[in-house]
Amino acid sequence: MDESIRVRRYEQVPTVKDFESLIEPRNVPAVFVGCTKDWRAFSKWSPSKAGLDYLQARVGSSTVEAMMSGSAPVFYGDLGSHERVPLPFSTFIDFCKQRMQSKHEENLGPSCLSPQTHDLLSSGIDGAFLSSECVPEQTYLAQVPIMNSDCEERVQLETLREDIQIPSFLEAKELSSINLWMNNAQARSSTHYDPHHNILCIVSGRKQVVLWPPSASPSLYPRPIYGEASNHSSLDLENPDYSIYPRAERSIDFAQKVVLEAGDALFIPEGWLHQVDSDDLTIAINFWWRSNIMSSMLEHMDAYYLRRILRRLIDKEMDQLLLKLGMGKTRTCGYKLPYNGQADHDDDNHNQMFKEMDLKEKRLQEGNTLLELEPAAAQVLHDIVSLVHNYVGANQDQQSLSASINDVEVRENAKCEKRVNGSLNDDPIAKILWDVEPQRLQHVFLAMAHNFPRTLEAFVLHVLSPIAAEVLTRKFDEMDQQSLEEDQSRFYEVFYSAFDDQSAAMNSILKGKELFTQQAFKSVLDKFVGVNLESSKLGSDKLPG
Repeated sequence: MDESIRVRRYEQVPTVKDFESLIEPRNVPAVFVGCTKDWRAFSKWSPSKAGLDYLQARVGSSTVEAMMSGSAPVFYGDLGSHERVPLPFSTFIDFCKQRMQSKHEENLGPSCLSPQTHDLLSSGIDGAFLSSECVPEQTYLAQVPIMNSDCEERVQLETLREDIQIPSFLEAKELSSINLWMNNAQARSSTHYDPHHNILCIVSGRKQVVLWPPSASPSLYPRPIYGEASNHSSLDLENPDYSIYPRAERSIDFAQKVVLEAGDALFIPEGWLHQVDSDDLTIAINFWWRSNIMSSMLEHMDAYYLRRILRRLIDKEMDQLLLKLGMGKTRTCGYKLPYNGQADHDDDNHNQMFKEMDLKEKRLQEGNTLLELEPAAAQVLHDIVSLVHNYVGANQDQQSLSASINDVEVRENAKCEKRVNGSLNDDPIAKILWDVEPQRLQHVFLAMAHNFPRTLEAFVLHVLSPIAAEVLTRKFDEMDQQSLEEDQSRFYEVFYSAFDDQSAAMNSILKGKELFTQQAFKSVLDKFVGVNLESSKLGSDKLPG
């Protein structure tokens, strides 16, 4: 775990200046110990100190929405996994009182209604939500508004605002909402992220929060962004099916666990995924506000922001795909001169090896003879030429060798996903290119252009895979960084002179790069947006019309 994204813990509540300059801009969670201990709610709401009676007297007549679910104690965020049921707040408090009594019993069954609750239901006050006198053991008041700037008419517990204080470091913020979270029995919220900054304050009880940075979302398989509950994970973290969600095995590598006691507060930045476990009879308040970044995003710029973000994610994905295939930036050159630069007796056989190749293509020219190549470069040349000839011999006859570049694009497009997701051994050309030092590779290509132009042409037009095309252009960039501008121009002039159609050669390299980028784009959509284009295509084929 990168130290820069580790959760910080502060024993004192920060000042406005420290929060806005040192904590909020980092977009990393932070714990503030003792943040709520000065609240009236801290002393008045505690169930162990007659807090339930106090709450019942203050707002017992209010009707709230209770979360009921057959999956309890786990509560999932999608609408299909739970019901939001209108419930008198006093009825919920009765559930909490019943829970306190039943905790000491050996067999915990469904919590039956107390006589007071039964009287409320029989009087017709929102009694339709229950069909019997017994209720599920777990009932969760999740996100019940105390203040909501967007929808004031839905605020259900405004009276409780007098008992809480906005943390001093949020005094300058424009809050979007303040909410109550309260559960009568142990509960867990499914893994999700919020589109706002969040301060979660524990008034009574205890919560455990597991956090993942937004960069870890691929391992948690977010739901499709166009669907309901798109901010939730698709995983059942208690029993993940790794055959369906293989990336989930790495989720623990990015997780950070925080335990919040009564009085503590946790800053959860926007986009951070979190799973919250609550002890029995835990009461919490949270404050949501828009981050400065989101507040300053102009709507007419959304398309631009989207493209910039996708491009950055795609670039990272391409780097990760190359790293996965063993092509890391720190990889050392695989072709080194043996015996400290002195050729051994095997190097004497290089000339004989080349004579046995396609002699019809061998056009020696002054300054670019094969014999002038250092042994390591000669070995690279031999390996590339051998692979090209083997590929041509195994896959094409003379007629197909001159096939159009469009045919090659179709064939390579079909191979793209296989080669990107395969092992390094599946793409020996890409491995050779990656292992060679840029200047040495430049010498190899110059020798090919002068001595084996048709082989170089076949290499670029027919053999170069999407991964190899990406590696080749990166090697070109490295060559450019190590060469003078006039040397760069001379190299490319000689390199492309080997092709009858120079535009076709350039288009073939660029098309390969595009296919590799396209595969990275598909992977980004799958990992971060929850959209599998291949599955979507299959699904759309089945739609009528």
